[in-house]
Amino acid sequence: MNLSHRKAKKEIVFKDAQGNALANRQVSIEQKSHSFLFGCGAFEFMNHIKDASEETADITGKWLELFNYGTLPFYWGRYEPEEGKPDQDTLMKTAKYLQELGVRVKGHPLCWHTVCADWLMKYDKKTILQKQLDRIHREVTNFKGVIDMWDVINEVVIMPVFDKYDNAVTRICNDRGRIALVKDVFAAAHESNPDATLLINDFNLSEAYRILIDGLLNAGVPISAIGIQTHQHQGYMGREKVLDILKRYEVFGLPIHFTENTLISGEIMPSYIVDLNDWQVDEWPTTPEGEERQCREIEEMYRILFEHPLVEAITTWDFRDGAWLKAPAGFLRLDNSEKPSYEMLRKLIKEEWSTKSLLTTDSEGRVTVEGFKGEYEAFADGFTGKFDLKDDTPISIRLS
Repeated sequence: MNLSHRKAKKEIVFKDAQGNALANRQVSIEQKSHSFLFGCGAFEFMNHIKDASEETADITGKWLELFNYGTLPFYWGRYEPEEGKPDQDTLMKTAKYLQELGVRVKGHPLCWHTVCADWLMKYDKKTILQKQLDRIHREVTNFKGVIDMWDVINEVVIMPVFDKYDNAVTRICNDRGRIALVKDVFAAAHESNPDATLLINDFNLSEAYRILIDGLLNAGVPISAIGIQTHQHQGYMGREKVLDILKRYEVFGLPIHFTENTLISGEIMPSYIVDLNDWQVDEWPTTPEGEERQCREIEEMYRILFEHPLVEAITTWDFRDGAWLKAPAGFLRLDNSEKPSYEMLRKLIKEEWSTKSLLTTDSEGRVTVEGFKGEYEAFADGFTGKFDLKDDTPISIRLS
């Protein structure tokens, strides 16, 4: 694997608390977090905030052992089931808790035709659009500094032709057209937080999505990153398909985020199912054979994506089995025990793709540090210090 783009190299001068160079000393450096976003759905933390039980503490503790990036749900119909009464308190407490733990948080999504607020249906299209834009201004403004990354709009390719049930967002998408609506919602998000990372996100990875993105960029929509969903309930897409997806969307030169990924460790969903939500089962157990398969498939996919220079984030959707459609798609079983995929990913993130070195400074306290991009701690003579390794700019660090 060529991972040179994931690494940085810089000269660092280490000094003691008084500013004297630590000459000819051994310095131990250890990576504490990655610049790359290793993510997962962080819905479990909402339960931890509401009820810090032994079980939720166990789940969230295992989550934090792997991930530095979490997605929190802002589905309008659940976030604000009654107009004017959003559940901001729970989401804010959860997001701040994750932030304090060094986890970057993304809100998902600001505009979507599914799980939409039913109370919007009593309004005309002009009013619906205004309330949608007001909603975006409210969330992005209120959470600024806590959540600075958003899936602004979700599944736009299918949005105007979605016909499973009537909803307010499909109405305004039909009225405005895809490009106009996306331009509206991105403008609202960007105005509320110009420094935010703003994503478009979709499961339809055909030419239709590529053409849509091309049209949006030509229209001046400030897309920060392209969101790619791969819910593989019907089987792993395989190396060639993953590479094909990357080839299709790398042409834009934008960062690529694999935002929602699931790989099954039990029986595969039948291929005749068109909408994954139509697969309704009483239970969907994991199996030993399925867990080994899931582990191999997740490892291959992560290796492919981590090697690609435009991929900045990978998010597994379910941390624990049974979260969506009762699928065995998690890293933990229903009893919270760890699957082979958990230990495999831990080794990738914390061992193979992590840097830990023992270096010796020169007569001026200088060493050259090379490793995976991220945040580090340094230790020497019982003193510690922190530094970032993200570029080649020389720095000086005082240990205390």
